[in-house]
Amino acid sequence: MGPRWKGKGSEAKALADPMSKIVCQLQSSLIQSDAQGLLSSCSVLYQADEEQAELLNRACFGRPIVSAEKDKQWFQFGMEEAFYLCYHLNCLKIVDGQDCETNFEELWHYMKSQNATFPEFYKAYQNLRMKNWVVRPGSQYGVDFVAYRHHPALVHSEFAVLVLSEGEGSNENGRLRVWSDFLCTIRLCGSVAKTLLVLTVNSNGNRSVSPSCLDSYSIEERTVTGWSPEQCRENPATKI
Repeated sequence: MGPRWKGKGSEAKALADPMSKIVCQLQSSLIQSDAQGLLSSCSVLYQADEEQAELLNRACFGRPIVSAEKDKQWFQFGMEEAFYLCYHLNCLKIVDGQDCETNFEELWHYMKSQNATFPEFYKAYQNLRMKNWVVRPGSQYGVDFVAYRHHPALVHSEFAVLVLSEGEGSNENGRLRVWSDFLCTIRLCGSVAKTLLVLTVNSNGNRSVSPSCLDSYSIEERTVTGWSPEQCRENPATKI
């Protein structure tokens, strides 16, 4: 199942403005402004200026929050998004409620305390983002993420992503343990024209005590589709 572009000219627009270029522009803008986000429960809030708001929307980071301020736009980042901007792109500082900057280790332990599977989910998110896929929450489809080839305004999401773990404390989310789980998920993905992508993250015996452990993690990518008998039938005999 290939990309389903939205309207004539969408593919050309995507090729002319690659996601890697947009993310680099966003990274540069955030670094120049010494951007700071506010840690708030399971998310990070960020007040962007007009230029950054446009770049965040184009790069598909965060969710805009309605505000009365016309010259500023608030964005809410999920945990994986915020940590990617902070740790991987190193373009966003994150402060707590006392306006104290959190270092990588403190932020890592905080996010683990909010979600025990954060290390595996972040590794999966990072893996896709580094390959220039746009990654958005997938709860409306019963999966962890959905992956787009480019901006959702130009193309439909191509993959419905489930994250599984191997190693110490493996598969804490308890999914896809029996074939019925696979069949239900594949059927759901098929009904919304998406391919199921299973990302299995293996800690390789490393404890997730700091974000440096991510370098030792490995990830296996598998696409899972249903078998259709119609694809294997012989051509019907020509009637005389």
